[in-house]
Amino acid sequence: MKKKLLYLFILGASLGLSSCGKGFLDITQIDKLTGNNYWTRQADVDQYMGGIYSTFREATMTNIFFPASGDLRCAPTNRTSATSGSERDYIDYLKYNDLNGLMARQGEFSYFGFPKITQWNSFYKMVQNANIMIYQLENKDMPFLNESMKKSYKAEAIFLRSLAYFFMVRLYGDIPYYTDINTNPLPRTNMFTVLKSLSSDLDATYGDLPWTYDDPSIVAVKAMRGAAIALNMHINMWIAGLGTEDKTVVYQKVADLGKELMEENGGAYALLDLSRTKEIFKGRTKEGLFEIVQNFNYGESFHLSASYSDYVLHAPNKVTTKSYIFYDPKFMENMYPPSADDQRKVYWFDKDIYATNGDFQCLKFSNVFMEEGEDNNPDDNQMVFRYADPILLRAEALAELGKDEEARTVVNVIRTRAKAAPIRDGGEDLKDGIWWERVRELLGEGNFYYDLVRTKKVINSEYTQVPMSVAAFNAGGWTWPIDKAALNNNPYMQLNNYWN
Repeated sequence: MKKKLLYLFILGASLGLSSCGKGFLDITQIDKLTGNNYWTRQADVDQYMGGIYSTFREATMTNIFFPASGDLRCAPTNRTSATSGSERDYIDYLKYNDLNGLMARQGEFSYFGFPKITQWNSFYKMVQNANIMIYQLENKDMPFLNESMKKSYKAEAIFLRSLAYFFMVRLYGDIPYYTDINTNPLPRTNMFTVLKSLSSDLDATYGDLPWTYDDPSIVAVKAMRGAAIALNMHINMWIAGLGTEDKTVVYQKVADLGKELMEENGGAYALLDLSRTKEIFKGRTKEGLFEIVQNFNYGESFHLSASYSDYVLHAPNKVTTKSYIFYDPKFMENMYPPSADDQRKVYWFDKDIYATNGDFQCLKFSNVFMEEGEDNNPDDNQMVFRYADPILLRAEALAELGKDEEARTVVNVIRTRAKAAPIRDGGEDLKDGIWWERVRELLGEGNFYYDLVRTKKVINSEYTQVPMSVAAFNAGGWTWPIDKAALNNNPYMQLNNYWN
């Protein structure tokens, strides 16, 4: 056991020790990270924890992860003249949920790193290292940490472990589930068993995280209580949407968590005026709950394909004269009715919001600090959880509980910020209105496809041009393929049969 633990520790310590923002990590040479030289000061704990964040960044921002898995799949997108060549056929494969066709031509699309999305290695590195962190905090004498600090670090590790598992469940469904330093082969665990365990872990620990930090450089890029609550709300919305247990209990839990997040945060979080859009998406504001940091000044640029902005900007914001995609006109008009006032149309789009000739742009993410004409994405953080997101989840849960008046009050917090007319509907129309509000508020932030799946709207042509058949959905067509390497040295492993 000691030998295995030492091996895992060395593996963890060597993972992604790149910067996550100025001052976030105190880098130490690898040969000083083992034995008695480590776990002897708080900086060691911080550095090891920082490696887990770096691994998450590696898993998601070195390829097309967020756009492919959350924004473009089953989306009502259309290609423009800028993407008319066969090298951009992946946009159609994602739209039509033809992942086998996509992977059959992965060699042609190698720049975008699609195979990485089928490989769960990096997420399991996050899990392993979080488990090692928890083990060390529980078993090693650390006189430089008081009990409150230990609880906070443990809660942080549990948040990161839960985040990794939640991302894997949304990608693959059932997954092997480890909660200690054991790395023996395991079969896949039912996804709802995993989700319920994650929620229980977060229930027990999120209160040990601070609402925010005094140091502005780590606000929203280091785990905060609001991020853990938002994650817990998402987990429970998946349980309620796709599970078979009493949904009333689960929706009430989401509503209660959302109320705590909104009413007890002590001013840590707030929706900023939309005139401050550049600040919001540059990151580390009161609106951010959890973000992946990017800063050109420190050489921290995401892969060019990793950001949604690459697909919806053109000159002078990108080198291309046309955007790569535009949305179906009916979808855009449902999202932002032409005759309705909404400040998001003013700050997040331009006059070509309904254009179908490639002039369409989404300007939510437009912090460009490079020279004009450079083929770089804006210098924005990647939003994982933004304050508007759990507000809308709370409204959704309340509507599902039939608490229409309270649901309207909550969703209209978002509408009021946008200077849009309040929602006055009830019943099914209110639920529908809240779903559309999530689409218009969170477009490009990696939520669209997952909201389609967990609400089962992915099988309904009212919400996507390319609905999935009920048979395909029930057979696992909503998942991603799992790389065959997962079978190596694991006799219990099965892949996602739908894609075989």
